[in-house]
Amino acid sequence: MPESISHLVSFIYSAEERGFSPAARRLGLSPAAVSKNVARLEQHLGVRLFQRTTRQLRLTAEGERYLHEVAEPWRRIEEATLATRQGAGQPGGTLKISMAPLVGRTYFVPMLEDFLKRYPAIVPDLHFENRQVDLVKEGFDVAIGGGVELNEGMVARELTTVRSIVVASPAYLERRGWPLGPDDLARHDGIARRAVGSGRLLSWTLRHGDGRQAPVDLRTALVCDDPEAMAQAALAGIGIAVLPLPHAQAFLRSGALVDVLPGWFVEGRALCLYYASRRLLPAKTRVFIDFVVARFEEQGLARQFMTPEGPGA
Repeated sequence: MPESISHLVSFIYSAEERGFSPAARRLGLSPAAVSKNVARLEQHLGVRLFQRTTRQLRLTAEGERYLHEVAEPWRRIEEATLATRQGAGQPGGTLKISMAPLVGRTYFVPMLEDFLKRYPAIVPDLHFENRQVDLVKEGFDVAIGGGVELNEGMVARELTTVRSIVVASPAYLERRGWPLGPDDLARHDGIARRAVGSGRLLSWTLRHGDGRQAPVDLRTALVCDDPEAMAQAALAGIGIAVLPLPHAQAFLRSGALVDVLPGWFVEGRALCLYYASRRLLPAKTRVFIDFVVARFEEQGLARQFMTPEGPGA
């Protein structure tokens, strides 16, 4: 590619991959060559784009502004080039997707076999993480989760609402007794959840179909920042946990956990597909979004995120 283009792409990939070495692997160059390309771009622009240490490569304020301006046009060029090579606008290329770990592995990864049969030229690049990502800055095409901050030009396409319920193991309930209602929770040990971003303990309000509401008031026996760990702690009999249904359903079906307050639930966030809004949405992104929305409806997954199932429900 022309020298100026190679400098620009080395910068974009280094920013997206957070390092010269992963960018070099993506470009088929040496890390030294990528570093030199970025240095030449900085010299041409007259600004430093990265702060470099032996362990970390971090964008400067000027680098962040420059990436915001050039990354999206470059992705459009890549998409147009790939579509032209493949002919007839066949969707293709790497599709960078952020997913919540368990929800992604359990509900969305199984969809990919049929998706790849339909669109073999697309290569999903899956990132499993509980944190909220910045789609534009980090170069994601799609994020699947809840509570992502909608920056200018972003779209959230809602799939369903995720509810949580109060669960415990049969062994714990046999040892400590079954709560007869929300007021009884105060005499039970609880597995609290700490928010990843703020570090604060989450508080919950239970709701009932008849309109009643009640706070979740448990004695804190253990604190976790991950719902999968909370599920394992509940399975071990440590205490009662408020679990999102995607994390509880398999254990409810097997009877390893039970819904200790049937009819009561915590209304959670919407589960959404997040993507950048633009007139020329890349074909790979558009077909993935349409596929997931259709498959989610066909498989009746919305109900699994809102309604307890199995003998323990």
